[in-house]
Amino acid sequence: MLSNSHDFVRPADEAERAYLESLVRDDYERSHPGDTFDAMKARCSFSKEDKGLYRDWLALAAMRAEAARMAKRQLKAA
Repeated sequence: MLSNSHDFVRPADEAERAYLESLVRDDYERSHPGDTFDAMKARCSFSKEDKGLYRDWLALAAMRAEAARMAKRQLKAA
């Protein structure tokens, strides 16, 4: 698991990237009224602030995905 957002999340493929983004998209849009996750992603190519913001949200998504995997393993073991 990543220790902080300065470790870059590198999804294996576009399907994994889409899954990770789906884990944080609604929270991003709720916490940034008037902005969308897709708009922030589009700004990443020319805004280092948005690039960092995207990286941070993807790091959060990776942590959520890991927590979901761990919970699923615990349910199978029980």
